[in-house]
Amino acid sequence: MTEIKDKSIESFLDELASKAPTPGGGSAAALMGAQAAALVSMVCNLTIGKPKYIAVEEDMKVLLMRSETLRSELLAMIKADVDVFNKLMASYGLAKETDTEKVARSAQIQIALKEATLVPLACAKACSGILLLSKEAAEKGNVNVVSDAGVAVMSAYAGLKSAALNVYINAGSLKDKEFAAEQLENLELVLQGADVSTEEIYQLVKGKL
Repeated sequence: MTEIKDKSIESFLDELASKAPTPGGGSAAALMGAQAAALVSMVCNLTIGKPKYIAVEEDMKVLLMRSETLRSELLAMIKADVDVFNKLMASYGLAKETDTEKVARSAQIQIALKEATLVPLACAKACSGILLLSKEAAEKGNVNVVSDAGVAVMSAYAGLKSAALNVYINAGSLKDKEFAAEQLENLELVLQGADVSTEEIYQLVKGKL
């Protein structure tokens, strides 16, 4: 079976728009983040090697390495979201005729829900990382493509906030309230300051246009 990341954009969007439960919002969030990372890499690649930007070349090489690492991670999360959702659906489909079956089914659902909470949390962290990288791209990158750094920050922000919604909905269904509270606390740390940072970077980019 062809992986989502290997399909055409049109094919992915057709599946996203269909009645099929996957791919869904979680995969879309990861794609937003991967797209943001690719744009940061673009700014780096169009800055490195330019005589005008020789003073920041080494910084941009490091930035490129970091953005490409996150792009790879986010690309993998597109499939990870599908996999964990399918696992959750399979758990809900387990037999529940006897008390033993009900207990086993409930346990499997909770295991899957924990994973379904951690996957979008990882996506949110990665998107947050790209959001910060986009600032450096905007500050030091080739001014001719600074608007692309702006699109990167907005895409990263959209991915971050979108992934957060999936953490909230899955954590809310967990019986292990201590685990749920811990992950929600982790999420709030990731989200902290993101609104302000995004607007600051957006205005930084706008000011260079």
